Amino acid sequence: MVESMSDPRPVIVMVHGMWGNAMAWDNYRPFFEDRGYRVLTPSLRHHGQPGDTPDPALATTSLLDYADDLQALIAGLEEKPVVMGHSMGGLIAQMLAARGLARAAVFLTPAAPAGIIALTPTVIRTFWRIMRTWGFWHMVTFPTLKEASYAVYNLLPPLEQQAEYAKLVPESGRATFEIGFWTLDRRRAARVDAAAVICPVLTVGAARDRITPARVVQKVAARYPAGTYIEFPDHAHWVLGEHGWQDVAAFCAEWLGDQGLAPEAA
Repeated sequence: MVESMSDPRPVIVMVHGMWGNAMAWDNYRPFFEDRGYRVLTPSLRHHGQPGDTPDPALATTSLLDYADDLQALIAGLEEKPVVMGHSMGGLIAQMLAARGLARAAVFLTPAAPAGIIALTPTVIRTFWRIMRTWGFWHMVTFPTLKEASYAVYNLLPPLEQQAEYAKLVPESGRATFEIGFWTLDRRRAARVDAAAVICPVLTVGAARDRITPARVVQKVAARYPAGTYIEFPDHAHWVLGEHGWQDVAAFCAEWLGDQGLAPEAA
């Protein structure tokens, strides 16, 4: 069903990352709504609430399944939205942009598409336990508090690390495999046709990021040479919630305005 034309606000579809759900956007959603945007924050397929028993089908859900679900959501909108993705959601946002589904795209500390070697020492340390588990690609994955604190919440105080960790949900082992071991994935689910991305693109890196290191994000940005790249020196991966997240969100809002996509411009 096509959305009603009675709401003229430009739409932002926000795509969360690995081990997350719609709660990942609890800061960004009101930030952009207060600026006049209509914001949609869908949870990816089988991403329930913290503490829920995961659907067994989650284990083998593909990045392509996530992208297909979001494509169906976007098809119900009156016009193309801005697509904003964080981490794994940043990779899915690239896939959606390559399908021609975005007016503009924002990739926040994004996971790298197939073709970019992203297994740096800090990434290997983050996923070492998971990667050593034979058959993890047929299981759900979930980090320990120590792993999440090291890789994602490394700039947060310990109590805030624990609070954020409590919000996490299991992730698809298949999707984890498709990102980290794209050379072995026959379907190349993580492949993005960068030449097909013709909308404005903003890529955001963070100098202290351990799970999507800045030098990897720079390679992602280089795939979109007409786009904009910015790197925040005092941020790590959790640009959605660590101290100063408002600076990152404000830069994104300003950039959207520069593309003529501020609500008043629209």
